[in-house]
Formats: sequence, C-alpha cells, structure tokens
Amino acid sequence: MPPWFADPRIGQFANDPSLSAAEISTLAAWSEANAPAGDKKDAAPARHWVESWSIPEPDLVLSMPQAVSLPANGDVPYTYEVVPTGFAEDRWVQMSDVLPSLRSNVHHAVVYIRPPDSAWLRHAPVGVPFSASTLRDPDDRRGAHWTDSDILLVYAPGSSPDAWPEDMAKFIPAGSDLVFQMHYTTNGHPGSDRTRIGLVFSRHPPSRRVLTLQLTNDHFLIPPGAPDFRVEARGTLPNDATLLGFMPHMHLRGTRFEYNIIHGIKDSSGKPIYEIEPLLRVNYHFHWQMSYRLAHLRFLKAGTELQAVAWYDNSPSNPHNPDPGQAARWGEQTYDEMMVGFFDVAVPAAMDKQRFFIRPKSSRPTRNLPPARLCGSATPKVQ
Repeated sequence: MPPWFADPRIGQFANDPSLSAAEISTLAAWSEANAPAGDKKDAAPARHWVESWSIPEPDLVLSMPQAVSLPANGDVPYTYEVVPTGFAEDRWVQMSDVLPSLRSNVHHAVVYIRPPDSAWLRHAPVGVPFSASTLRDPDDRRGAHWTDSDILLVYAPGSSPDAWPEDMAKFIPAGSDLVFQMHYTTNGHPGSDRTRIGLVFSRHPPSRRVLTLQLTNDHFLIPPGAPDFRVEARGTLPNDATLLGFMPHMHLRGTRFEYNIIHGIKDSSGKPIYEIEPLLRVNYHFHWQMSYRLAHLRFLKAGTELQAVAWYDNSPSNPHNPDPGQAARWGEQTYDEMMVGFFDVAVPAAMDKQRFFIRPKSSRPTRNLPPARLCGSATPKVQ
C-alpha cells in the first residue's frame, strides 16, 4: 500500500512505491520460512504515522470558514467558499496539502488562487458556501463554470500533496483569496464537511514558479455498452517549460490514461509524419487518483505538442459502471464522465500564467494549450 498504477515500462517516477524484484524475493523467502523474527536490537525505530497532514507541520492552515451541510442522498451541486488569505505580502508555497473533515463524501477539491485584481466571482459571498445557481450576477454564474486563475492544489482520493524542490514553488500574491471548489457525493448518511489546506512557505524566493495546467476534452459521447472508447486532447506549449508530473482524472468508466509527446518529423521522401513518445501510461482507478512525479524532470521547448488519451468502459462488464445502457457525456456528477489530464510545469519565477500563454510572435501559429479549465465545468473545445 498504496498501489501503483503506472506502466513500469514507461518513465521513471520519484514517488513510485513499488518493490524491486530483489525486495519481493526477500519477502517471499521470509514468508516461506514462516516469517522468523529478527534480532530486536537490529530493529528500525518505530514508524511515526501521520494522523492528519501528509506534509511537515504547516506554517499556516486556512479553513473554509463555514461547514457545508450534506444530505443523505441525492446530487450536491459544486460548492464554493471564498477564503481570504490576509497576506500583506507575496508568498511562495513550497508544500501544500488539502485535508477534508469528511473524506468519505469528497469526490474532489480544487483550491484556486484569486489575486486581488481578479474579477472572477467578484460579487460572490465571502466565507459562506455557495453554488452557481445561488449567484445573482450573470458573470459570476459563468465564472463558476470556467476560470483562468492559478490552481494551488487538486485533491482527489489517493492523490498526493504538493512538495516542490527548494528552487520551485507556487505563488500567492499579497491580498489574494483562495477559492475552494468542492464536489461532494452522498452515501446514505447526512454529514458536514469543513475542508482545510495546509501551507509550507519557501524559506527564500525560488528561481522557478510551478503552474498546474490541463489537457481537457469535454465534447465527447461514449455510446451505451462501449467497452473501450477512446477520447483524446492535444495542445502545444506556448513557451519553454520544465515538465514535473501528471495527475489524470476520469470517473467510474475510466480504465486507462496516457500522456504523450507528438513529434512531427519527415520521412525519407520529405512527407510529414508523426512519432509518439509516451511519457506515462496508467491503468486508471477512480478510488486511487494518484499523482505521478517525474524522477528526472523534462525540459520542453515552446511548441512541444502534448497529447492526453483516455479510455472508458461503458459496458456491463465494468462493475463500477453506473448505467451501461446510457450514453455518457461530460458532467459534474460521478455518474457522468470527465477527461482531464492535469500536469505541472516549472517556468521562470517572474512568469505568471497569463504571460505563459502569450505565444512569442516569432513562433508559428499552432494549437495552444487551454489556460486553466475548471474541472467539472462546461468548457470550450481544446484548440
């Protein structure tokens, strides 16, 4: 525990907990020998298990001001809370961890950074739960379905906290708010949740800034009974970036997910052809939505074309399938589907997300990555 779902033939990952062949052989031999005890004086110190945070003790914990009451049954619309940081100066966050108080009902949480000059959800209430349908301002209602704000952290069952090298961090401008987007599910029992986020600040200004980006396709239709349906999203990097890791997200029909680089080359006759370089292939498990951190960071030049591909099993043979007799589309609820390929990149510290998506005039026009797609929203097509 925990399991590991990445194809071992593709890539190396710093957070891979898999045992080596030698370790497996040692354990097998020990088991076959009836698991003899060793000398107590050679025993390692007792392991201290973390009961709450999966990062060192946070420098700051920010909580949703008000708990969200959850019914026993039915759908719960995406719920938001705006949490002021009170930061009088810019802060760099090297580590962060999301901690729901009611994990059993949290499908996912996304914590966004809203700078003080942002118009996003500007008329929404602060410190109290709200959903898109409760907002009166039309721009706010639209904003609850799309944003280009920075993502501080994505949480889903099985996911990992953020812990960046010392020269990297995420940036929160002075005076910013954090916007908690919560997707709750019901399980037959009423309850309430008050999610928190713990932050560990950089001890010195980093040289590189971390951005969480997405490859998303929300315009798909999975036919009833389809056992192996493929959905794809592509985009090109507008500027140079260092690739750090991945976090795929689908729902209950998801079976496999992969990230690739598409190289455009020419054959011997000069005809353009394409080669696919795999970066990660995952046997997807909805209840273990893990992050995959590259063991060796990968520098990608501007114009690099990235591809995300997802496969879905909408057939009766999928024991988790909500309804194999129905077509599946993009939607917020668990019985709907999603196709989101989160990935993290590092860029120069002075470059924010808005500047990153400004393509240099010297580069040729090509498909651009979407800025920041709001997981669970109606979004424009991938360009």
